[in-house]
Amino acid sequence: MYKALVKPLLFNLDAERAHHLVFDNLRRAARVPGTKALLRHLYDYQHPSLAREVFGLKFPNPVGLAAGFDKNAALTDELATLGFGFVEIGTVTPLPQPGNPQPRLFRLPQDEALVNRMGFNNDGAAVVAARLARRQNRQLIIGGNIGKNKDTPNEQAADDYVACFDALADVVDYFVVNVSSPNTPNLRQLQEKKPLIELLQRVQERNQIRPKPRPLLLKIAPDLTDSQLDDILEIARETKLSGLVATNTTISRDNLRTDAAQVTALGAGGLSGRPLRARATEVIRYLHQKSDGGLPIIGSGGIHSAADAQEKLEAGASLIQLYTGFIYEGPALVSQINRGLVRA
Repeated sequence: MYKALVKPLLFNLDAERAHHLVFDNLRRAARVPGTKALLRHLYDYQHPSLAREVFGLKFPNPVGLAAGFDKNAALTDELATLGFGFVEIGTVTPLPQPGNPQPRLFRLPQDEALVNRMGFNNDGAAVVAARLARRQNRQLIIGGNIGKNKDTPNEQAADDYVACFDALADVVDYFVVNVSSPNTPNLRQLQEKKPLIELLQRVQERNQIRPKPRPLLLKIAPDLTDSQLDDILEIARETKLSGLVATNTTISRDNLRTDAAQVTALGAGGLSGRPLRARATEVIRYLHQKSDGGLPIIGSGGIHSAADAQEKLEAGASLIQLYTGFIYEGPALVSQINRGLVRA
């Protein structure tokens, strides 16, 4: 029904407007008695063989929703009915910010891809934390993806990440430090070895004084070279990270089917979806092999089918995340992947 009826209607709208329309309708529908039970019946497929324990957390299945879809933790209860094993909210910054000027989200249907330059638009850490504190579904594992405000200079970036950590530590199950988005000026400079170690150490010091420290992960770009990936693994060991998220969006525009002039006209932004699948898998495999399988990886990038998910897991991912595939394939993709993994 999604591909035949809903998707054509949504794809006739501006991409960001369609996103908000889906949010509003899902929120309204969930208030109708019986709707959540119906959604679970349609989409929530669970099986004992899907369960796994990763960085000390017990996931009912390995399929998660990537950060960027529910930036403000506005729909965690509703999203839980669609069968996700976990949901990552954010990216959250200390202070609320509007993000980049619109339009800032674009579809490339020929490539089953998205280009976004959202710019960490979110309600701010305090508001998001309060919203998570009120959620009804306490079984759903929540990840907190955190970043810095646009106006914060890189020299003070660690202060922003610590502030986000402090605000969210009691309401999320794990953290992801995001320094790999291409849509905040100079953010990717924080992926360099020295500033990244200093930033992660600051957050980890705050984490380790808690009675129950949270798993701390780092989200990396697919555009890193092998030597940079080697640095990431060294940094992960030195700062005692619990895992990595591989990968974020790419700034590459190679091998797209969409007309090059049309792509250029869209301007800057991170590319996600099918064109990212192969590179994301390469990065996962490299990190898994170089770490001898000792560092858990959440695999993300171009997952549009059960076969794509299986590819990521066979490359070394412990868990996977959807975003663009969820947009193009619809909510049934979660159960399709989980059913496919059980059959495999």
